[in-house]
Amino acid sequence: MLKKLTIAFAASAAALLAATTSGMAQAKLKWAHVYETSEPFHTASVWAAGEINKRTNGRYQIDVYPASQLGKETDINQGLSLGSVDIIISGSSFAAKSFPPIGVTYYPYTFRDADHLLAYTKSDVFKELAKGYEDKSGHHIVAVTYYGVRHTSSNKPIKACADMKGLKMRVPDVPAYLAMPRACGANTAPIAFAEVYLALQNGTVEAQENPLTTIEAKKFYEVQKHIVLTGHIVDHLNTVVAGALWKKLSEEDRKIFTDVAQEAAAKATTEIKTNEAKLVDFFKQKGLTVTEVNKDEFRDTVIKTTKFETFDYRKSDWDRIQAVK
Repeated sequence: MLKKLTIAFAASAAALLAATTSGMAQAKLKWAHVYETSEPFHTASVWAAGEINKRTNGRYQIDVYPASQLGKETDINQGLSLGSVDIIISGSSFAAKSFPPIGVTYYPYTFRDADHLLAYTKSDVFKELAKGYEDKSGHHIVAVTYYGVRHTSSNKPIKACADMKGLKMRVPDVPAYLAMPRACGANTAPIAFAEVYLALQNGTVEAQENPLTTIEAKKFYEVQKHIVLTGHIVDHLNTVVAGALWKKLSEEDRKIFTDVAQEAAAKATTEIKTNEAKLVDFFKQKGLTVTEVNKDEFRDTVIKTTKFETFDYRKSDWDRIQAVK
């Protein structure tokens, strides 16, 4: 009789454990971004999804949706509030739609380089801006990934800011991106990203700006003669957890999500920095002229002609970021 009771108890315990484990595994989450499957942002996201599953003993199953499968960047940001996505990777320019001051990081020449950007993410000013965004939107930034430094490619030589005067240049229709070219006198055109190669090829525009990794991936170097290292924006992406999910997470799980997201961001950042470092030689081998410019001259021109208030940024935040080491 005792043996039968022991067997029955063990069976009940096993059934309860299986039911509990099954119940935990039902927490299925969606992680979305707009980048291609070959890019570090995606491969690091897939790694993070598996790592969170492992560290929470299978309580969270996360499916990653790349390449705008769940919508464009505007859509997935809205999806955080609508409940259609749980985690996204997106730029601060989109976070700034909820809390404009966080967009100060897109103001030209805010960051000196990738290391300055990464130091900022550990600073009090970042914590305050991230909290301001969370207070307004309800969503929580858990990590920041380096995206690359934005430079200029052109069919005309550029050695100084004044050389851009009258230059027909494709720039995304985002005020902070437009600031440097317009301060230097370029005639900007908001051509759709998918059409940039053709526009450069047929002369609709003479120049564009993007990180070196993008210039290589999109083969803009095939239809441009010059790479000009203007370094006007040190770009980055935020990993954001929807407020509804963040509120449900225990403190233990919040730590796991944060630790894993930051480890994934570090992996992607390292890969991007490595790839970026190789590209100057790559472009030279392709026959392009790579020009170093006096970035201080470009920076001074932007600051003299562009007001922070235009973007609803706070100059005090920018000044504090400059002091971060």
